[in-house]
Amino acid sequence: MTVTEIAAQAKAASLKLAGLSTQDKNKALEKMAEAIEANEARILSANKKDLEYAQAENISKALLARLALNAAKVKSMAQGIRSVSRLADPVGREKSVTELDEGLILHHVTCPIGVIGAIFESRPDAVPQISSLCLKSGNAVILKGGTEAQHTNKVIVSLLASAAGEVAGVPETAIQMIETRAEVAEMLDQDRYINLVVPRGSNAFVRYIQETTKIPVLGHSEGICNAYIDEDVDIDMAVRVVLDSKLQYPAACNALENLLIHRDIAEKVLPLLVDKFKEQEVELVGCANTCQLAPGIQKADDSEWDTEYNDLKLAVKVVADMGEAIEFINLHGSGHTDTILTRDKERAEMFLNEVDSSSVIWNASTRFADGFRYGLGAEIGISTNKTHARGPVGLEGLVIYKYKLTGKGQIAGDYSGDGAKEFTHKPIAPGKGRSEPA
Repeated sequence: MTVTEIAAQAKAASLKLAGLSTQDKNKALEKMAEAIEANEARILSANKKDLEYAQAENISKALLARLALNAAKVKSMAQGIRSVSRLADPVGREKSVTELDEGLILHHVTCPIGVIGAIFESRPDAVPQISSLCLKSGNAVILKGGTEAQHTNKVIVSLLASAAGEVAGVPETAIQMIETRAEVAEMLDQDRYINLVVPRGSNAFVRYIQETTKIPVLGHSEGICNAYIDEDVDIDMAVRVVLDSKLQYPAACNALENLLIHRDIAEKVLPLLVDKFKEQEVELVGCANTCQLAPGIQKADDSEWDTEYNDLKLAVKVVADMGEAIEFINLHGSGHTDTILTRDKERAEMFLNEVDSSSVIWNASTRFADGFRYGLGAEIGISTNKTHARGPVGLEGLVIYKYKLTGKGQIAGDYSGDGAKEFTHKPIAPGKGRSEPA
């Protein structure tokens, strides 16, 4: 089957999903969760093949960590699908209702985007996350995972599509997959059928997608996340949060890559952190002041402040004040997630307001920037764009809106020229206006 045929099928499926009831969508999601649980052995067997391939290709430890599945992760996939089913349906919500004139009512209502093209890295658990979010929001999806996860992804997509198709009104073609780079290039030409592309990967990769397609792109680029330790801080708390931000899952896009420390606290906090990081075999690089305060740390070159390591490596910089920290983050960060550690509420508010990132945090780990942890059920990606969706993109980021206007035979001509009628433009509480002509 060609990519054009796949995209056309997805478009037809999306039109059916758009009218599906919440009950039927949730039934399909439960079928999907059950299929994952019932086929754990099959999924793990496919994943074993992928791991063998990845190791033979000398894939990095970070990617191997993302690729590897076990029984607990398979169970978590099913739980993630069920968590999406428990969320409120984002489709058909009235954002506003306006009486244009008596009997002429305008409804501003959420609706699905249509067909989503999702291109992501080597994490097979992204497949059920993305698929469940798309189905619950009434969108069809075409998935493209990394080559290193091809066997696992193929099995999971097959299971999800077949299970969802058991529910009347849900086409199996609502969840499809492509496998090759050539197919990605073809997919990017399908602006007739595909409504949004969500690439997850490096900045260069996202830019390539944006420059290659006419389809709108919701970019999920690098996670160059920063933490700033202020002069007025609970040191024990700061050490705990910084360690978690870096070590809880170093391969994650919301893991810490740059640590900034106020010069007046650096002499106290830096040795504690260095000892802890050395215990965990974290490679540290730093600015000249950092190297002076902590002998043995290698000098960072200029490129390292702009690098997403996704591994046990961290860049450390001593700064004069919070203003320098904010300037550094806005220059070198990727707009993903940044945290400030301080007792001072006023400085924290300034940081939260002036750091130009999709998630800004006060006194907590960067690892909280996640769709599940934010209560979104899951995420299709973390957008660093400034478009209709930003940060962890869950159900709300997968709907757009339409205007529904109901009347009683009114014509525009009555509202123009001499003796024109006037619009009332009266706001009505959502749910109170009539949604059909009298």
